[in-house]
Amino acid sequence: MKHPSSREFFAYWDKKCGDARAPDRSEIEPSAVRELLGDIFVLSYDHETGFPFRVAGTRVCALLGRDLKDQSFSELFAADGRREIEDIVTVVAEEMLAAVAGISATAEDGSVAHLELLLLPFNTRAHAPISLTGVMAPFEGDAALLRDFRLTSYRYLHRPKKFVPRALRKLAMARGFMVYEGLH
Repeated sequence: MKHPSSREFFAYWDKKCGDARAPDRSEIEPSAVRELLGDIFVLSYDHETGFPFRVAGTRVCALLGRDLKDQSFSELFAADGRREIEDIVTVVAEEMLAAVAGISATAEDGSVAHLELLLLPFNTRAHAPISLTGVMAPFEGDAALLRDFRLTSYRYLHRPKKFVPRALRKLAMARGFMVYEGLH
């Protein structure tokens, strides 16, 4: 992680994890990360609606010149790169792995702005909607009104101690009659 906001929020999130794979959403205290709130956001894990923002900090909203509540996160990205960011969000939410990414975006004047994106999962609870949090912070001070976000790099962080692949977790959740093709 290169951006100070990403490093600080990740350190706080990691401390709140303790021995768990991720902290509960209720364990994140806004007052503890007061200086970072402008860069922090929370997304709903809803692929059908493009992972809408539940909450977005003032600096994140200023980057796009509008309130982002209920707006699609994946639609911030250029059409040819949406699938990749959607896959990353899915891994963060389902595998409970943190991810950090480099992003470029086009500014109003046509220049390119560089940002860092940090995505962090929340612990999932039965009968509660899945959500995740993160930081989106520009490296240049006053980047404003950005569009056509593009991933330039990404990696996953903080591999859990007890890693169970997504396919096995889904199989463990399956109940009732199951058909296995090719078996006699």
